[in-house]
Amino acid sequence: MFESAELGHSTDKDTYRQAVPALRAELLDAQLDLLELRQFAVVVLVNGVDKAGKGETVNLLNEWMDPRHIQTWAFDAPSAEESERPYMWRFWRALPPRGKIAVMFGNWYTQPIFERVDRTSKKAELDKRLDDIRRFESMLAQEGVLLIKFWFHLPRDAQKARLKALEKDPRTRWRVTERDWRYYNLYERYREVAGHVLRTTSTAAAPWLIVDGSDANYRALFVGRTLLSALRRRLDAASQHWTPRLSVAPLPPRVDGLNVLDALVRQDMRRKDYDDQLERLQGRLALLSRSPAFRTRALVLVFEGMDAAGKGGAIRRVVGALDARQYRVIPVAAPTDEESAQPYLWRFWRHLPRRGKVVVFDRSWYGRVLVERVEGFCSEADWMRAYAEINDFEDELASAGAVVVKFWLAISKDEQLARFKERESEPHKHFKITEEDWRNRDKWDEYSRAVCDMVDRTSTEYAPWTLVEADDKHFARIKVLRTICERLEAALG
Repeated sequence: MFESAELGHSTDKDTYRQAVPALRAELLDAQLDLLELRQFAVVVLVNGVDKAGKGETVNLLNEWMDPRHIQTWAFDAPSAEESERPYMWRFWRALPPRGKIAVMFGNWYTQPIFERVDRTSKKAELDKRLDDIRRFESMLAQEGVLLIKFWFHLPRDAQKARLKALEKDPRTRWRVTERDWRYYNLYERYREVAGHVLRTTSTAAAPWLIVDGSDANYRALFVGRTLLSALRRRLDAASQHWTPRLSVAPLPPRVDGLNVLDALVRQDMRRKDYDDQLERLQGRLALLSRSPAFRTRALVLVFEGMDAAGKGGAIRRVVGALDARQYRVIPVAAPTDEESAQPYLWRFWRHLPRRGKVVVFDRSWYGRVLVERVEGFCSEADWMRAYAEINDFEDELASAGAVVVKFWLAISKDEQLARFKERESEPHKHFKITEEDWRNRDKWDEYSRAVCDMVDRTSTEYAPWTLVEADDKHFARIKVLRTICERLEAALG
């Protein structure tokens, strides 16, 4: 894996000095074109052997290019806040918008590699993490992100010489730590684990580029020219309106017309029964959300449904049982300009709760497979791949300790019409009805098909859908509260 990087590549000073001015000018031109075009973002991952010149090379890139449009991240051990969220949360937050470049040290590869080198994780755990990373990087590529992965390599004797030289000089002695020598002594194991990681995660969309770090001039030109070549290829493609595409297989037809929504039967509840159960269930939820066991978990609630299905009323009854300092309600509408410049799921990752907290999504990431699918706001390839990406996202939430509870509030077409007319006739409800609601109603069948496909493809053991018979608002609210309590009780033990 590292044979070519151990040949002793070097570039003499004269060649380097002659090459740098033109390279700097071309890199800066490419960066300005990237900023002007704003069609894709660039993520540069920097990994490799300690003291192989990673920092020096990135410093040069910032010198050669405009550092105002380069975000350099150096991730260390997760903070307390980061540790209380899914592993990838802090990396999602660092993704650059279209037109910008992010350079990431200590990225999503670092912790899995060192845990395996230190034998604090098993090979199966490493391989599971690498599988997650491959899918994550595939998603980035499909979203148009240009991902460039550099691995800086040094042979063992060269690393030892570099450490001794730095340690000998009083001006650089501070750069050598006990940790550096510890991992030098584990060099062969580190090389073995790194080789496995690179082979497993080097893909057509995101290949690893191994840099011989022995010679400063060579590695600077190698990285600079590689970055320039990748930028120019993508910029040329973007100027021709290139977009990543998938070959999309058709969804299976509904031969007999039967679906999960039609199978629901209207459920009614008397007002007295509703009042009694509401008080009991809100008290039950209040105790669960304040219990010591909940401090190690988080609660993510997702509410979806046709217009006028009663999502807002159900949410109010849920949060009525919670401490206002404990929860946030996130109303999801069309993405802002900031959100549109990022991969689709970015705007939802930023709102994930830490342990002991609750986040309620009033509409959610399922918009891609519902409204965006039906209204044609994204391509068929985009919403088809979204099912797997959403399942991966929710799997990460559950693996990090979040309890994910998803509701589809189902109402009949006749009940929706009655509620629309009520909203039009009552002055204090006028704001709830818009022309868009009526337009969406005209596409009832298309939305129903999208909902059924969504349930079939994203109802999992870790994040199942609960279909709520919502023609009777009282019954719907009680079913929502009871489901949340039951899911929390099962999770907390």
